[in-house]
Amino acid sequence: MDFDKYNLNLRGQEPSSGEVLDALAAEMKNFQPEQIVFCGYGEPTMRLPVMLEICDGLKKNKFPGIIRLNTVGLGNMIWKKNIVPELKGRIDQIYISLNSHDPAQWAELVRPSAGYENGYESVVQFIKDCIGNFDKVVVSTVGGVGVDTAAMKNFVKNLGAEFYVREFLDKNE
Repeated sequence: MDFDKYNLNLRGQEPSSGEVLDALAAEMKNFQPEQIVFCGYGEPTMRLPVMLEICDGLKKNKFPGIIRLNTVGLGNMIWKKNIVPELKGRIDQIYISLNSHDPAQWAELVRPSAGYENGYESVVQFIKDCIGNFDKVVVSTVGGVGVDTAAMKNFVKNLGAEFYVREFLDKNE
């Protein structure tokens, strides 16, 4: 799959934690990033054990930067447990794409896969669980898609998180 001139197809070859750590070590010989961000075309917490092993490897090797997770916030629902205790101490910052403060609009925008149609409440609970456990918790929406951003900002602030509006990226532009 191509997006923005990048081929995102791993051809079924998801890298192991060791392969990712080796690739990072090779890259960091020439460049020291300020952050390592778990994100992508998909949900990083679907591979939670691998992500945690990578975090442990980075911490063991004393990575001086920020370790951040960008997520849709469905990790608790995916794993059928609260994953925040496993993330705490490994992840420094969490950015959660809630996208709307309204459950119906959330479902319309997110178009969740089968089994996650009622995931809105799980995402909100995940946000609440994250507050106070990480250096930074940021909740976002996408601009220009009909979300009442003022109401959303108020909702997010009441949860105790920071808020921001992401730019809508249209691959056809």
